[in-house]
Amino acid sequence: MKMRIRKMRGQSIWLLCLIPVFLLAGCGKGSGKGDRETLDYEMVAEEGIPPELKTIIEEKKVAEFRLTYTCDGFLYLVVGLGQQETGGYSISVKDLYLQDGSVCLETESMGPSKDEEVSKTPSCPYLVLKLQYREEPVVFL
Repeated sequence: MKMRIRKMRGQSIWLLCLIPVFLLAGCGKGSGKGDRETLDYEMVAEEGIPPELKTIIEEKKVAEFRLTYTCDGFLYLVVGLGQQETGGYSISVKDLYLQDGSVCLETESMGPSKDEEVSKTPSCPYLVLKLQYREEPVVFL
């Protein structure tokens, strides 16, 4: 009986290790261009963010976060860096595409350059993208 429990426990641990691999498998770079479709999006300014989403962002913005939000036939993708000690931080979109049944968003965060004059006030940079609603799961890379 003990041997059976150990075997099951070992299989469970192995399965838990494989789950992230399967979840991310849909957003690999791929070997060809034919297996991914670039998606159109628009960057949303502060005044264009739906009120309920704005409230959610305000609650989460002090810590790093990623979230999706749907409203009126649109899908919003939000990436936040969390609270930074100064201003001058930003997030850029490297790529947004559909691949193997998943919406994949690649972003890059950037800090202030050494010669840039920045505000000494803490900041909480975030990025909001808006695209047509999609059913596919979203993977933040």
